[in-house]
This record gives sequence, C-alpha cells and structure tokens, in this order.
Amino acid sequence: MADTAIFDKKKSHRAKHAGRKAEKKKKKNQVDQSNLSARQRNPKAFAIQSVVRAERQFRRKEDVIAKKQHIPQVDKTPLEPPPIVVAIVGPPRVGKTTLINNLIKSFIKTNVTNTNGPITIVTSKKRRITLIECNNDINSMIDIAKCADLVLLLCDASFGFEMEIFEFLNICQVHGMPKVMGVLTHLDMIKNAKKLKMTKKTLKHRFWTEVYQGAKLFYLSGIIHGEYLRNEIKNLSRFISVMKFRALSWRTSHAYILADRMEDITSQDNIRKDPKVSRDIVLYGYVRGVPLMKDSMVHVAGVGDIKISDLSYLPDPCPLPSSERKRHLMERERQIYAPFSGVGGIVYDKDAVYIELKGSHSHKTEDEETNEKKTLLKNVVDTKETIDEQMKETGFKLFSGGAVIYPDMVKDDEYLKQNKNNDESSAESDVETDSESENDSGIDHTEKLPWDNNFDSENGEDVDADDKDNMSNKNEQSSDEDDQSSDTNEEFGAKWKEKLSERATMAYFDRQKTSKNIMKLIYGDFEVGNKVKDQNNDPSEESEEEIGGLFKRVTNSQKRKQKLKDQLDTDECSYFYALNKPLIKDWTNDANRQILINNFVTGKRSADEDAEELLKLDDASDGDDEMYGDFEDLETGEKHKAKEAENDNEVGLKRKAEPIKSEILDKKMKLKAKFDAEYDNPDDHRIKGDHSYYENLKAEALKQSELNKSVFENLDEGLRVEVEGFRSGLYVRMLFKGMPSEFVTNFDASYPILIGSLNMAEQNIGFVSCKVKKHRWYKRILKTNDPLIISLGWRRFQTLPIYSKIEDDLKCRYLKYTPEHVTCNMHFYGPVTPQNTGFLALQTVTNSSTEIKQLGFRIAATGSVNEINKSTQIMKKLKLVGTPLKIYKKTAFVKDMFTSTLEVAKFEGARIKTVSGIRGQIKKALNKPEGAFRATFEDKIQMSDIVFCRTWFKVDVTKFYAPVVNLLLPLGNKNAWLGMKTKGQLKRENNIRNEANTDSMYTEIVRQPKVFKPLVIPKQLQKGLPYKLKPKNNRISTTNKKGKHEGRIAVVKSQYEQKVSKVMKMVRTNYNKKKKDQRVAAQERTSKFKRQQEEDEWRKLKRQKELKKKICRQLSKMSSKKKPQM
Repeated sequence: MADTAIFDKKKSHRAKHAGRKAEKKKKKNQVDQSNLSARQRNPKAFAIQSVVRAERQFRRKEDVIAKKQHIPQVDKTPLEPPPIVVAIVGPPRVGKTTLINNLIKSFIKTNVTNTNGPITIVTSKKRRITLIECNNDINSMIDIAKCADLVLLLCDASFGFEMEIFEFLNICQVHGMPKVMGVLTHLDMIKNAKKLKMTKKTLKHRFWTEVYQGAKLFYLSGIIHGEYLRNEIKNLSRFISVMKFRALSWRTSHAYILADRMEDITSQDNIRKDPKVSRDIVLYGYVRGVPLMKDSMVHVAGVGDIKISDLSYLPDPCPLPSSERKRHLMERERQIYAPFSGVGGIVYDKDAVYIELKGSHSHKTEDEETNEKKTLLKNVVDTKETIDEQMKETGFKLFSGGAVIYPDMVKDDEYLKQNKNNDESSAESDVETDSESENDSGIDHTEKLPWDNNFDSENGEDVDADDKDNMSNKNEQSSDEDDQSSDTNEEFGAKWKEKLSERATMAYFDRQKTSKNIMKLIYGDFEVGNKVKDQNNDPSEESEEEIGGLFKRVTNSQKRKQKLKDQLDTDECSYFYALNKPLIKDWTNDANRQILINNFVTGKRSADEDAEELLKLDDASDGDDEMYGDFEDLETGEKHKAKEAENDNEVGLKRKAEPIKSEILDKKMKLKAKFDAEYDNPDDHRIKGDHSYYENLKAEALKQSELNKSVFENLDEGLRVEVEGFRSGLYVRMLFKGMPSEFVTNFDASYPILIGSLNMAEQNIGFVSCKVKKHRWYKRILKTNDPLIISLGWRRFQTLPIYSKIEDDLKCRYLKYTPEHVTCNMHFYGPVTPQNTGFLALQTVTNSSTEIKQLGFRIAATGSVNEINKSTQIMKKLKLVGTPLKIYKKTAFVKDMFTSTLEVAKFEGARIKTVSGIRGQIKKALNKPEGAFRATFEDKIQMSDIVFCRTWFKVDVTKFYAPVVNLLLPLGNKNAWLGMKTKGQLKRENNIRNEANTDSMYTEIVRQPKVFKPLVIPKQLQKGLPYKLKPKNNRISTTNKKGKHEGRIAVVKSQYEQKVSKVMKMVRTNYNKKKKDQRVAAQERTSKFKRQQEEDEWRKLKRQKELKKKICRQLSKMSSKKKPQM
C-alpha cells in the first residue's frame, strides 16, 4: 500500500526561471521605471549618510535662499512702460561716445553722428531704452544718478579707476543705487598678457568692493576702425536687453521726466522788444515713476521750482512695435527718437507739425509726392498775413447771381444795430411785465414739456411740427419787418409784446440746456468712447437730404432721436407747473410725491429693494432677547425676562445632533491629510524649509499690482488721465510760463534736463534736522555756518548748516566743527523733505583743476533726514567768569561776572562754581560796584579763585537758501557755479590776514610763589614745649642769603689795603692761567703719545700677519710634497 501511495503522488509544478516565457513574465510583472526619478529607482543611494552633513547642506541651502529673498514690492509698471534710462558714465576720454554709437548700431543698424541729449531706441518688442551720456561735471552726475535705471561705468584699464568713478558711486549710494555694470576700455594699451590678466583681476575685485560681490564687469579689448569688437558689443547689448530692475523708494513716490525736447514759443515781438523777457518754454518727455497730476509744482534741476501751466499727452514718438498689419512692405516703424541729436522724422506737436527735410542730395530723386509736399511747405512759409486779415478781405454769395457780402458790410448794417437796441429795450420791459403776467411760470398752455409722463413720440412730433410752423411764421414776420424797418419804427414797439410767455419759456429751456455740467467743470472736456463730444454736430447729418443745396430735410426717426436726447439733457424743475395743466406734474399730489420719496435711500427703489423690509430683517437678525436674557432695571426696579421658546420642538430641531462615528473618522482623515500636506514632501522626499510667509507676501503684492492695473483699464483715455493723472509711460508736453531767458539763450543739450514733481509738503521751506557724517576721504573738516551745497531730493541748493550733538538730556549741543569718524546732527534752512531721504553735501561744484587737486574727493559729507521742524533748539554753552571782591568765611562778594543789577536779578539762585571745585549759589546783587553780587559757597574760597557760571543760550539757524542754477550760466561756464563764499576764501582773495586774538594765544604762565604768614606760637604754649621745638630767634638761616649776614660788622678797607688786594688778585689770576695752559699742554702730549702707541701697535700686528702668511704658505707647500702621487 505504501509503495503504491508513493507512485500515485503527483509531481509539483516547477516554474521556469530561464527562457523566453520566463523573461516575458518578468517583464510583465516588472514596474516601468522609465518615468521614475533616480531617487525612486534607487532610494538607498540617496539616503542620509551623515546627519551632521545633511544639516549643514540644509542650512547652507536655506541661507542661499534667504539671501535671494527681498521684501516684495507692488509692481507699478504700466502695460507700456517708459524707456529704460541707460546712463554712460566715466571720466573724459574713456570712450563714452564710441560706446553709445556702437550700441545704437548694434540695436537698430543705424549710425548717429551726434549724441547730444537722450537718445531713445527700440530694442525689442516690449522694451525701449534711452541712452544718455554723462558730462564730467558733478551737477550732471547728481542729476543722472537720480533718474538712471542702469549705469554703464566706463574705466580706462590702462590707467585704473579715477576719482570721478568713486564720486559717482557714492552719489548713487545716497540717492538710490541703480543697476551698475562696469566696462573696461583701452585694454589694447596693455601689451603684456600676464600684466593684462593681473590688471583685469585687480580692477574686478576693486569694483566688487565698491558695488557688490559678483557685479558684472565687461571687457572691451580694443578698437578696430573706430569701433569696438562686434561680438563684445552684442554681448553687452544682450545683457542690457534682459536686465531686470527693482523700483527705488524715492522714484516710486514721485513722478519725474527726463526732457528730450525743448521748444521756445514766446512771441517774437516780445523778444524783439526785450531780449531778457521771461520765456514760455515747452518741454517734452516720458513720464516716469508715479502718475503726474495737472497743475502740480515741479522742480527743474539747475533752474528752480516752477508750476506747470499746461500739461497734455501726445502720441508716442517712438512707439513699441505694433501687431497691426503694415500698408506696404517698404513701410518701416520708427526705431530711434533723438531731437537734441537731430534724429527723427515728422514730429507732431499740440499746435504744430515739425518736418525734417532731407539732405542736399535729395533733389536728385524727386517724384510727384515730394514736389507736392514742397509746394505745400512753400505756401505755408510764404504766407505773410494772418487768418483774421485774410477773412476780412474775403466775401461770399448767399445766392447765385447775388451781391458779394463782406464782413465790413455786416458790421455797418443799420438794421442789425437797431435790432440790437430793440433787444436791450425788450430786456427792460420783461422786468416790468413779470408782475402783470397771470402765469408766473411763463410756460405756454399749448406746449408740452419733455419731462411729462404722458409725453410720447407722436405727440412730440406734433408739437415739433407746430413749433416749427410758429418759428417759420415768426421768421417770415421778422423778415417782413426787416424790409419795412427803415419806413416805420412804431411797429417794433407793438410787436415785441406778442407771445411774450412763449419766448420766456423758450429762453428758460435754452438756459437749462446750457447749464453748467459738474463733471465738465471738474474734469474739463474729455473724450467718451473715442468720440469727441460736439453739440453742434449730430451723427444724423450724414444721411440728411439737401433741398436746393441750401436746406435739409429732417426725417421722423431723426426728430425722435433728437427729442429723446433733449428729454435726457433737460433738467427737471418742480417750480414750473400750473394747476390748470393736467399734462404737467403737480408735486403737491401724493402720487407724484411718492415718486420723489422712492428716489431716496429710505424709499422703495425696486421690487426687491424696499428699505422698510430690509430694516425689519436687520432687526429680526439682531436677536436682542437672546443676547441680553434676563435683566433688572436698577433705577425703576423692573425685572425684564427673556421670552421663553414657544415650541420645544423648534429648540430640539436647532440643537445639533450628536456626531456619528463615520463623521468623526472623516474629520480625522481630513486633519491627517492637512498635516501630511504641510510636513511631508511626496514629490522629491527632500527636507524643505518653510517659505510660506514669503510666498504669501509675493502673492499679495502680485494681487495688488493686478488690481491696480485693472481699475483704470476700461476707462476712456481722456477720462483716465483726468482721474488717475498722466501715468508712467505717456509722452507729455509741459508748458512753463515765466522761465528765465538765460535757459534758452544758454541752452546746452549735453546737460540733462530733469523735471521732478514735488509733493504738497515738499513745496514748503523750513528747518530740516539731519544725521550727517563727514566723508572719510574728504581732507578738510566742516565748520559751522560755512556755506555747503546739498543735494536733497530733486533739488541742489546752498545753505548755512549748524552742527550739533545730542546730549544725555536730549539737548542739541552746538558744535563748531564736525567730529572725525562719528555722526552728528546738522540743522539747516531748506526745503521740507520726507524722513530717511538721503542727501550728500559738497563745498564746491566748480570743475577747476586746481580745486580738484586740492580737494581730491569732492563729496564732503553724506547723511539722511531725521525730522522736519518749523523751529530748532540748538544750545551753545557759555561760561560767565568773575573774581572775588571780598570774602567773609563761606560768603563772598563776586565782581566782573555781570554788568548791571538787572542781569544779576535774572540769575538769582543760579549755581556757580570755582576752578578748585567749590560749589555755590548767587544770592543778591550789590549796590556798588555795578554788577557785583553776594554768593554763598559750601566752603571758604580764596581771593585767587576764579568763579564761573555755566549757562546755555539758543543758536538760531540762518535763513539762507540758494538753489544751484547751473543751467542758466553761459555755455562755457555751466560747471563753474559759485554761490556764497566762505570768510576764509574772501580773506585769501583780498590778501587780508586775520588779526591775532591775544586771549586765544598761548603765553607762558608765570606764577608768583605763595607767601604764607609766619607761624606765631603763644608764650604759654612755648613754656610747655621741649627745647628743640621752641622757636629760636638768634638762629642764622643757611637758605636765606639776606638773613645770613645779619648781625655781622662791615669791614671798610683803606686805599693801601685795596691796592694790595688788587695785586694779589692779579698774581692769582696769572697763576690760574699758567696752570690752565700746563693742563692743556699735558693733554695734547698725552693724546699725541697715545696716537704714536697705536700706530706702533698696528705696524707690529701687520708684520705678524705677513709672517703668519709666509709660514702657512711654506707649510702648505711642504705638505703637498709629502703626499704620494697616484
């Protein structure tokens, strides 16, 4: 049985591990890894090997991300932004003009011979740039730094960075740093390759130090045929085309314009009469920054503050490439606009068209079109009479074959004059007949008003027809009267009374139609829907039929449209009604009054907007009973209880049902999904930082910018300009009246004309407090009340600053000079500017080489505005000095501190102090001497002490404000503006030496020795003292020479004794002289002997040396002989 069981057992299936089927199955079960990332295919390879290294990598990555982040700003750039201002800055002769010409040729394939002023070119479909060259003038550098978006900083590599480059970078740092790109030229002057490489590296790192690490620096290796290498210029132009810009705070709060065109529209007669008359100037340019409002005050840099007389926008002279189809293939869009450089075609002004004629060779290729243009232009130029003079000489015929009518004939017509007199008399009679008329309103009973409810089109047409018949009859009558006017004048007095009420009604309607429109008064005339509003022209005039070439037939549809238009335009007046006229609304009626009530907020404006129903719903939703519940009125004692619920079932329905298990599970799953979304990274399974706050800020800024663009997007252009202002990107025309004539006569296109708008507060002038620091490269220190030229906001002006330092008690202490390497306060009188606005200070703006060599770096100080006050509190320390007159223990009389008793009275109770540090107080004035006072001290003072009183007095800031008007200077001296000179400059120019103040000079102090009184010991005390301490009166002092010989007898010699003593003195003198001579001779002998000994010793040593040399030479020879030869 067991054997059979073994044989009956079936074999288990063994799957194939090799072969075609096995591979097929493997491929079938295998996951497709073609779409998987490397991390998903091999997760172990990307696992964290070291926690510390992973933390470092994560920290570094977050640091890099955080460095790139900046506070998101709302993008205020319009859909068509203004051209980007690219300023080319550098010292003289570094290749600025060549670079501009090459960039223009690279962008638009055009050569420009002259590069004066701004040059606007189209670089791509969505970008234009304005190239402007900066002069080697500190005023131009400041103005360019305030408006430039991108600065190309040129440097001569063979020479290195010059001082002008560092000055311009410092100006940019103060007024808002634009994008700066360095360009190295003259590299072909360096022939050695190794030196060239080292120069590039050195200049690059120095440039990075000044701008920022990694700033872009271009190399222009050389010039071929007057042009830089095409590849290098193309590379530079690509960088300019894709550069992104960040808005600066000052430019996002102010509108500004870089003028690219100037016109003088002053009357030539006025200029001929007075060449110095104030001019009317028109400046053109693109608005930048925020929208520019009409009638706003602006500052023209280099001229001063001035108000815009007229502001309007013009078509863009250099528009972006449009998507519209061209008329023919030869038509090209304008790609360059540079009026100051003489480049441009036809320029459209508000009241003129400027045509640029071709060169001298244009006559060779003339066609019909050019000939026609020439004739038109010639007719315009040859015109010598005005339009008014031509109109006086022209006449016209009303009918064919009739007489020609001239303007003089119409003026001299007697009938017209008489009719005018009749109108005046009728106006007087109207006043008299107002009280007599039965109907005060003056409306005709047969006439229908356009605002009546029962007014329909049919009735309106009938009324129109009747009105026209009446008017035609009236015209016929008036024409008949004209014929008979010369014969009978009595008929006029009778006919003016006819239909008086009708004429009054029609006059009222005319006045109502021509009433002032509030919208028109505020915003002026504007275009609505690209159609100019014109009352005289109707759209229906095109289809009107002419009758006999003189009259036109009006159709019914046109009459209906005109009537509806009049009905809408006419103002409704509730006073013109009559009780006997059913067609006119009676506003005393309740039904009509209800119409007026419903027009108010509390009325029923429509079926779904009833104010009463809405108020009831609001009261019902308040739920006052549930809010307050039970309460007791404490004054009356009443108890108020909340209303109980009527139905418990309703309360049960409101109560929430208990949650089911499935709902709780769903809630938990949602929370888990939210948690996983926040903390898991299913995409690439990498650890990421939390950047949600920054992303939210960016999203808010983006949302706000989109909202700003969409608000005025659908408005009409004229209305949008009136409401929003002239937005950034519009090309505007500004008229300035009263401009100085020097601006035109001394105009130089190479100097930039920067026009900056002023906010309301910036138009005032007051005291400005600033925080300032002297520049460490400036050689001199700044002195208080020395004139200083300050560039603040759009302005450049000269003022007299006062420096101060804030003490611990918040008092501004007066400083005579600026401290070294420390900030201090500066107060000056100038234009009020917002806080934190940067400024820079210069002592001179002249470009003379001698002053530049003396100064080196011209920027004297930099700082920012702290606060704006109408008044300042700067206190200066003053020490009042006096000397003691009499001293009585701790009381003393002090003189020479004050000059009068009144001054002492003002200072009663003030604290005083001696030089030795003894404090005191002023008590009361003395009668004599004048100005002396009594003072008490904490200790007895000496007569030699000096008493002083520390006081503070206010220092006033000098009200001096002088704008820098360099654009009004002559052509050669625009960089030589001189304002107020310092006292030192005037003395040097006039060779005046400063007189020395004796009090300020350092003199040798000679102090007399203090003489003390002798010590007096009482006799009673002397008795008790030991002998050595008792005073000895007969002791001779060795130190006192005068007291040495006291008590000795004087010896007087006789004549013989005097001769003997004289002889002895002579013998003694001879002996001393002989001894002295012997001593000198002995010294000479000794020195001579020593010199002889030294010479003998030196000879001996020399002989020994020679002997040693001979012995050594012999020994060496002997040793060489003994050696065996190999």
